[in-house]
Amino acid sequence: MNEVERFAGAVWERHCPDQDRPPIWVERLIQPQRSLEKTRFQRVEFAGADRFRPRDPQWSAITYEQVGHLVGAPVATGRGAGYVPRAAKSEVRWAFEEFAVARLAPPRPFREPTCMPAGVPWWRRQLRQMRPRHDARSCCWYHGGGWHRVNAMAIEVLRRARAQGVDPDGMEGFATAHAVASGVTRWDTEALATLFSIANAIQPSSGTGYINGRHRTQAMLEAGIRRTVVLHLVDEPWPSRRRLPPVPPLCPGTHPVVPPRPGAHLAGLGPCRAPSSPS
Repeated sequence: MNEVERFAGAVWERHCPDQDRPPIWVERLIQPQRSLEKTRFQRVEFAGADRFRPRDPQWSAITYEQVGHLVGAPVATGRGAGYVPRAAKSEVRWAFEEFAVARLAPPRPFREPTCMPAGVPWWRRQLRQMRPRHDARSCCWYHGGGWHRVNAMAIEVLRRARAQGVDPDGMEGFATAHAVASGVTRWDTEALATLFSIANAIQPSSGTGYINGRHRTQAMLEAGIRRTVVLHLVDEPWPSRRRLPPVPPLCPGTHPVVPPRPGAHLAGLGPCRAPSSPS
């Protein structure tokens, strides 16, 4: 999903190089069989493009019937007869871990300039750590509910799952059952499920910053969330194991939650006293 410009540009260059505009792009992220998330079609419209380089994509829902009308024929919803599954990696081991939001990489590239401007400068991170936002907004799904409440549930779900020995593949269903039993809103349930979905969890990457989760991370940074749950491969290095140099406090009564990497913005500030409960 996050590489749509590159993929659409490659199709444009290979299959319709004489066209002045990028192709109409419709995508369908096929969820794993056990995933509780629905598989949907989405249309992507690009605000502009240079030669074979579309930019500024915007996603919108499109139905199966509309896709059929668009192409003038029924559309297959599977991977196609020519699909060759990738060879399964031997002993791939996933793990969900509690993680400091301020340690997550800056969400780049970013595509929601209206309500989620790219980047959260250090002073805004400091402000949100001391004066977090709890309001919901109607501008987009990512601002549609309370990430403080969702992340508090996520950390509780993680604690209970470890005590009960829940397998990573079963975490999405376990988290959804917890949300339903708690009587929270539909948005809260969906948001919690995404944090424990193998296909859709926030997944930091030491090489690219993220495999998934840029928009949720941005929304959490803006809300002042301190702790969340991320997914990683057990046998691969990930950002939590990096040693970062200490930096002095910027003002009395505060300390850096996470020291910045060389050349990076300050990750965020919080009160000297540790919070009584995760958010």
